[in-house]
Amino acid sequence: MALKAIIYKAKVSLSDLDHNIYSDHELTIARHPSETEERMMIRLLAYVLNAPENNDHGTLEFGKDMWEADEPALSQHDLTGLLVHWIDLGQPDEKRLVRTCGRSRKVSVYSFANTAATWWAGLAGKFTRVQNLHVWQIPAAESQELGTLADRSMSLTITLQDGVLFVEEGGRTVELHLARLCGAE
Repeated sequence: MALKAIIYKAKVSLSDLDHNIYSDHELTIARHPSETEERMMIRLLAYVLNAPENNDHGTLEFGKDMWEADEPALSQHDLTGLLVHWIDLGQPDEKRLVRTCGRSRKVSVYSFANTAATWWAGLAGKFTRVQNLHVWQIPAAESQELGTLADRSMSLTITLQDGVLFVEEGGRTVELHLARLCGAE
């Protein structure tokens, strides 16, 4: 018998003091049996950081990347169905990034492994002319700590101030220092 996805519910309040953006989200997240809580929380964080202010240009949706290899972790399509934003997690290979950058207006990657800097160093020179690629590195120890905040029913407060993310849940706070490896703001 196949294992089923585990459902998580999250109420998230975002205060982005760096960009003067404030939003609230109620999310239902299906965690694949092979997905760690750490990766699921990175997916949730990527959603909150990239959610559009309104749905005039389409909504951001969780993808089926754990079920289908050619799918993103998150994607946004405009109202005509065109791909606006592709969001990947981890360390996608060069061919996937090239193909995706050609298909989407914006591509974001959130890498959270110890080997992220080495992975990107091997690819960085190949993407110097690409304008729509944004690569972020989350330190592995911080992303693992973020995973400890996962709960089947969460109420998260996320604050971005001076480039540092503070994620609070149930009196516990995790500090995340995202490093931009590629892409302009």
